[in-house]
Amino acid sequence: MVEEGKPAPDFELKSDSGDTVKLSDYRGKQVVLYFYPKDDTPGCTAQACGIRDVYGEFERAGAVVLGVSPDDERSHVKFKEKYDLPFTLLADEGHKIADEYGVWGEKTYQGKTYMGVDRSTFVIGEDGTVKKVMQKVKPDTHADEVLATLGA
Repeated sequence: MVEEGKPAPDFELKSDSGDTVKLSDYRGKQVVLYFYPKDDTPGCTAQACGIRDVYGEFERAGAVVLGVSPDDERSHVKFKEKYDLPFTLLADEGHKIADEYGVWGEKTYQGKTYMGVDRSTFVIGEDGTVKKVMQKVKPDTHADEVLATLGA
């Protein structure tokens, strides 16, 4: 798991627009890097729409929001269009970045065990260091908790 006060590992991923996005391209801005399990599922939709609904506050805080899941670019495009999401979604198809950030692990749902993304958020400061690590975030309160961190 990436730790607070340490440099955030840089990465390069394809975005929903087909561009290659590097974390280091956002130096000088706060970055909200949030990992979520799957596009267009109830919890992930609630989380994404929660951010969307207060997106102006993220912008006023000078923050860039990047959502990361193992879904491919096509899935991200559909998810983004369906819910009018104003922020970038990144495709981590081989879950390499989720592994690097320590958010890929064993999960259990309805008695079945499988590997997947733990819903986690990293608030990264202007200098590229991790300001806050938020694990097992609740989709419904996620946006407010991140905004409180950005304002701190």
